[in-house]
Amino acid sequence: MASNTSQEELKKEIAQSKADAKALAEKIKKLEAQLPPNENLVTHTELGFIQTQGNTQTETFSLDLGAKKGWGRHLLKFSFDAQYALDKGVETKNKYATELEYAYSLSEKLSATYLVGFKQDRFSGFDYQAYTGPGLKYLVFKNKKHNLTIDGSILYSQDDEEDTNYDAAGNAINYPNPDNIATASTTYGPVNNYASYRAKGVYTWQILENLKFDQDLSYRARFSDSTIYFVTSKTAFSSKINSIFSAGISYKVDYVNSPPSDKETADRTFTANLIIDY
Repeated sequence: MASNTSQEELKKEIAQSKADAKALAEKIKKLEAQLPPNENLVTHTELGFIQTQGNTQTETFSLDLGAKKGWGRHLLKFSFDAQYALDKGVETKNKYATELEYAYSLSEKLSATYLVGFKQDRFSGFDYQAYTGPGLKYLVFKNKKHNLTIDGSILYSQDDEEDTNYDAAGNAINYPNPDNIATASTTYGPVNNYASYRAKGVYTWQILENLKFDQDLSYRARFSDSTIYFVTSKTAFSSKINSIFSAGISYKVDYVNSPPSDKETADRTFTANLIIDY
């Protein structure tokens, strides 16, 4: 009888402890909700590497880095996206793009922003592209599964078209010039300064508990000439391994409607990545 009584008291104590733990967890959530949002530094890193040897000798590297830090109504975001590739020791891709964005929350859904962007792609026909200007960002909806934000910016843009080098016979020397042909003359590319605008949408879908879909799409165009525009797109799936690491695949498209010289309009990149969220 004494043993049965002791077990009943133990069960009651366990049940009460569980109830107390649940109440404490709910209290912690309520207290955390009162803290200013985005106070912590949050980083997202995607790493990709492919190497082949034998009949083909290639190396491909990719890095996609994002970081954000908030304090009160302020939020600072940084992104860096780079790809580099070699084929038998010769460069076939050398590209990076970076952006820094400041946002000030005007309401729960609307923010004022200021954007600075820079891009360099040695195979695009541009030495560099830069843009900066103010804008607005709007949170269309956000719930447990879906999240959509859109933003628009008015920008000052500068595109520096690449210089063209020629050999002694007057033939163009294309980058990366693996044969080290001597340059006899150079025609300097123009630098174009103009007013532009950019529209961007970012959508995420938590398909399953450990499977996520992301879609980023941006469109930047010149006000005075609608034929000069740039489109970038990133489509990605990621699957959680644990709280920090994920495995993912992504497909990126970088489209230039009016590329310099004889360059292709679209540059496409497919990567498999190790993702680190911290």
